[in-house]
Amino acid sequence: MKENTGNPLHLKSLNHISLLCRSVEESMSFYQHVLGFLPIRRPGSFDFDGAWLFGHGVGIHLLQSTEPEKLLKKTKINPKDNHISFQCESMGAVEKKLKEMEIEYVRAVVEEGGIQVDQLFFHDPDGFMIEICNCDSLPVVPLAGEIARSCSRVNIHQLVQPPQIHP
Repeated sequence: MKENTGNPLHLKSLNHISLLCRSVEESMSFYQHVLGFLPIRRPGSFDFDGAWLFGHGVGIHLLQSTEPEKLLKKTKINPKDNHISFQCESMGAVEKKLKEMEIEYVRAVVEEGGIQVDQLFFHDPDGFMIEICNCDSLPVVPLAGEIARSCSRVNIHQLVQPPQIHP
């Protein structure tokens, strides 16, 4: 078997993230109505409460905490904290919708090589951070190569392959 040094575990994609919740119902409503995820079937053999949702190419698995009162709830929005990020079509539309929904958020801007990326950060009902951005405009430039692509068009296999020399 040939060693795959660029992908030693032969990973294909991100499948899901799991989040511990105070209330699965409240979190489910948030992920459905704010972020547009759809509930999907969860294996019936699980002996604990939870829910599965899917959207935007990734799953979110909500797990009911057995001690919800002991879960720390972050109140300060810190863009440097753990978070999951989603690209959007229109930052203006996202900001307008967050205001309509009365969801508190923080704005941030990243500038690189004349390109500006706008970011909005906010919390889910349990304090887990969500980022919405227009990161698609920021090219992904490998440290060891010269290929530059936008975030949504990156084919990681092209990034890790050595350059082909054609005679």
